[in-house]
Amino acid sequence: MIFNSIKKLVTYGLETGLITEEDRIFTTNELLELLNLDEYEEPEETYTDVELESTLAEILDYACENGLLEDSIVYRDLFDTRIMGLLTPRPHEVIRAFQELYAKSPKEATDAYYKFSQDTDYIRRYRIARDRKWVTSTPYGDLDITINLSKPEKDPKAIAAAKAAKQSGYPKCQLCMENIGYRGRTNHPARQNHRVMPITVNGKPWGFQYSPYVYYNEHCIVFNSQHTPMKIERDTFAKLLDFVRQFPHYFVGSNADLPIVGGSILSHDHFQGGNYEFAMAKAPIEASFTIKGYEDVTAGIVKWPMSVIRLQHAEPDRLVDLADHILELWRGYTDKDAFIFAETDGEPHNTITPIARKRGEIFELDLVLRNNITTEEHPLGVYHPHAELHHIKKENIGLIEVMGLAVLPARLKPELELLAEYMVSGKDIRSNETLEKHADWVEEFLPKYGTITQENVMDIIQEEVGIVFMKVLECAGVYKCDEKGRKDFRKFIDLL
Repeated sequence: MIFNSIKKLVTYGLETGLITEEDRIFTTNELLELLNLDEYEEPEETYTDVELESTLAEILDYACENGLLEDSIVYRDLFDTRIMGLLTPRPHEVIRAFQELYAKSPKEATDAYYKFSQDTDYIRRYRIARDRKWVTSTPYGDLDITINLSKPEKDPKAIAAAKAAKQSGYPKCQLCMENIGYRGRTNHPARQNHRVMPITVNGKPWGFQYSPYVYYNEHCIVFNSQHTPMKIERDTFAKLLDFVRQFPHYFVGSNADLPIVGGSILSHDHFQGGNYEFAMAKAPIEASFTIKGYEDVTAGIVKWPMSVIRLQHAEPDRLVDLADHILELWRGYTDKDAFIFAETDGEPHNTITPIARKRGEIFELDLVLRNNITTEEHPLGVYHPHAELHHIKKENIGLIEVMGLAVLPARLKPELELLAEYMVSGKDIRSNETLEKHADWVEEFLPKYGTITQENVMDIIQEEVGIVFMKVLECAGVYKCDEKGRKDFRKFIDLL
């Protein structure tokens, strides 16, 4: 049956355009070599609309049965990426196709590249489809909630192998250019099917790719071709605005450059973007203001749980100048009454999460003020999800969450399903060790609802998870959305 699976995979390559008819025999022979097969008999069956996941599973099962790999998710992922690498065109071919399309239309180029990234299984469509997603309406707009299930968890064998493996500095991180075509290892994903588009950002060589774990439509990563640490500075604003000039149908933003309020990879300068409009982008200006020397720039405070200054102008250079001015002032700003400290014991706390987009002929830059100070009461961060919310969200609030999309841990799927059973049956939630942490939360929101049934329980739980995420964003806001918070915010604005 392995011959049928090989024929199906080759047919998939032809159907998706990854290979051409001229490549059929060559690709078949490469697959035979990989599977340690010396001969091949072409099956008579004809295949159409080949499903990739099941076809790869058949080949992986054969490889496991014949001692070519260990049967665990990590080793299977390493091997199926190696398989897909045999169907993936060389980098220069992919780059040339992208550049030819870009000359016609940036959107055509990204549409084709996004499809390509899925066809090669670099973005595993079938895993992304398993993510849980819903929308919760709040006073700030519709927040997107996701429980991410697309990242596979490592099994004990792979964890043990990763610990025993020789530590490698190549590639330096998962964002480096050296990942293109890399075979991977137990502690680093395989990337034989990975292709990066070289672009120039603000005069420097950068790379453009998609995230393998897309959280929203066309979730892309834009990264420095050199492994250099992230830093929010004047040049950052220029880079963001230059990217949206080149790709006006995309937004792009950067995580902050400090721990707690930053992203998961601070060691490599990179941005995230995509073809998606988040709730924060839809949020209106609640209070406009003008800044001396920048009267031509439209500026205002955004109606959002986090503290956001929005700037708009047709000339990106004006936004760069003003954003740099705001950043410089914020870096050194202290307001003890508002519990904002620029630094304590020599450790800096203030930074900015910037997001850029283009609306017609107007460039728009959102500056989210961040502070990572900690206290005994809030050891993980004052402007971080507070302890009573950790049962849902304990992780850092990075760029994606800032804009209104919750990326919640995979553990919540089974927990919330079990919680629903307990709520419908009336069982004591505190009696279950896994669910006990959710008990106070359920007791707080339950009086809002009438009878809990099998039909409505999950809708209720999802609604309340969304409300928790809204509170998470409110925690992360350095200025609260109340009278004192807005008054303190204006104190900073007035200094600009």
